[in-house]
Amino acid sequence: MNRINLIALGVKDIAASLKFYREIGFEASVRGPEEAPVIVFFKNQGTKLELYPLELLAKDINKEDPPALSTGGFPGITLAYNAKSKEEVDGIFHRVKEVGAEIPKEPTKTDWGGYSGYFRDPDGYYWEVAYGVDWKFDENDMLIIED
Repeated sequence: MNRINLIALGVKDIAASLKFYREIGFEASVRGPEEAPVIVFFKNQGTKLELYPLELLAKDINKEDPPALSTGGFPGITLAYNAKSKEEVDGIFHRVKEVGAEIPKEPTKTDWGGYSGYFRDPDGYYWEVAYGVDWKFDENDMLIIED
């Protein structure tokens, strides 16, 4: 077991989340009506991202005793987009600001020599958008992690 095929984000308002992600550039495959989707899959390269109603996701884990829903704060997970230039990072931040994303950390030079910032989606998930001068990508634009 050495791969992740799908990351599911439990969301409070699936239609609003779908709108947000589309506005920042994600292409989506929507199951159900646009105004009230049942589930959303994004057509991104590599690992797939999914939106699913938060309460239903908790019940999918355990129908009789679902895990308690987070009341806010840091959920202990971040998602990352690895860019190929500082300009790409800045372009993404320009776009997410236009659609009203919260920016807890503007892009800046990092202590590891890269360039990185964070935004939050409508459900509070943190996204890092980062660039590293020595990064390499495969034919699917996935970051190559070398030993």
